[in-house]
Amino acid sequence: MFGNFGFQELVVVLIIALIIFGPSKLPELGRALGRGIREFKKATTEIEESITKEVNAVKDNNFKEG
Repeated sequence: MFGNFGFQELVVVLIIALIIFGPSKLPELGRALGRGIREFKKATTEIEESITKEVNAVKDNNFKEG
């Protein structure tokens, strides 16, 4: 749905953001967005590692018993 952004659409969105927020706020908004994405990726990775660790522990436990 949102994956079909081309270059023209991206330019339009950036121009609208520039008009709404002004040139002084755009870097601040970009940094905040970058931090949010970074934190989301970090949390996702931590959850994935936790699940993998638990699955491996269960597999190891079942292997020892069987």
